[in-house]
Amino acid sequence: MKTKLLVLFAAAFTLSVTAENKFVGANTCVCHGMEKLGKQLAVWKTTKHADAFNVLKSDKAAEFATAKEIKGSPSEAPECLECHTTGYGKESEKTFKMDMGVQCEACHGAASAYKPIHNKPENKEKALAAGLIVAKDDETLCKTCHTPKMHDMKEFDFKKSWDVIKHPRPKA
Repeated sequence: MKTKLLVLFAAAFTLSVTAENKFVGANTCVCHGMEKLGKQLAVWKTTKHADAFNVLKSDKAAEFATAKEIKGSPSEAPECLECHTTGYGKESEKTFKMDMGVQCEACHGAASAYKPIHNKPENKEKALAAGLIVAKDDETLCKTCHTPKMHDMKEFDFKKSWDVIKHPRPKA
């Protein structure tokens, strides 16, 4: 009985911590720009994810929005922002800037609870319990946006896209 209560308490604590997480923004992930971490931030900056919000300001985006009967500017439309930004409509810290596009936390989870502890190997389990998501070779998360839902797009080639966006840490 005590074991069941302990498991229930741990699960409830984990869920409440994760639910309270706020987005902090890629601009706070500066350590991931370091050579020893594989310059992960630099990899992200070269991808379409980093420019996803800016695309919404283009003439092509305005034409697309008109054709899809989206009201107003694409850079303000919820239908566009839910995939062209990270954490649209969710809680965020003052450091978070939506106009930085699809940021680290789109794949790794809102970081306010795990950011202070995730940088030490001995804290990995605590960081995971606090909401850190370690991206795997799995297309499920990607397909929440990479679908023909809004865009007339070619079939999403996960393997090809993963090869562009993955940013593993170098082996020590």
